[in-house]
Amino acid sequence: MSLAGMGVVCIWHDLLADAKDDFYQWHAREHMPERVAIPGFRRGRRYVAVAGAPEFFNLYEADTAEVLGGRDYLNRLNAPTEWTRRVVTSFRNVSRSICRVAFSGGVGQGGLMLTRCFDVGAADRERALTALRQRLLPTLADRTGIAGVHLCVADEIISNVDTAEKKARADATSVPAWIVLIEGLSQSAVVAAEASLAAQMRATLDAACCAPAVTAVYRLEHECGKTSGSAG
Repeated sequence: MSLAGMGVVCIWHDLLADAKDDFYQWHAREHMPERVAIPGFRRGRRYVAVAGAPEFFNLYEADTAEVLGGRDYLNRLNAPTEWTRRVVTSFRNVSRSICRVAFSGGVGQGGLMLTRCFDVGAADRERALTALRQRLLPTLADRTGIAGVHLCVADEIISNVDTAEKKARADATSVPAWIVLIEGLSQSAVVAAEASLAAQMRATLDAACCAPAVTAVYRLEHECGKTSGSAG
């Protein structure tokens, strides 16, 4: 697999313009190291939009989804620092899903990331999951210019847990249910891969996945992994 674990946190958000300097300092110097130090967390990445919205996409990789619903992470979410409380009040248009990784393939990480959020009706979920994992996504991961392809399915119970940090945000938080992440070497490569996937999904799954998907393309800005001094 190309991801660093079987559980991920996917977060999209905009930001008030006058908060950006504070956000960048906080995110790189406090927030990402704090998250990655939690036992079971492996890596954090921040991306900025080059096409579509919201402006920022953040991806945290962990051993399992259970880590992301576990006590260590919840304790951190329920005890935000003063810096965290100040910055997250500036978040807008927030979407956040805690997901189980249903598929991850590829050779590594790419500098561009396309996110594709969609939903599947309850009656079609098993059929869609089988088609995506066994037929559609493996071939996508082999395309020229593609480094990794991942299917992440939200755990709605864990994703909807109320925490002090969530309550500090000014906006309500949506929970995308199904997420395909396409990592590649260029914007054109990930856009072409998504277009191919969309066409195959329409042909293979008919009405199961034909609801309009929300897509955006992001460029990697910052990455934070565990260091010798971090916990976990």
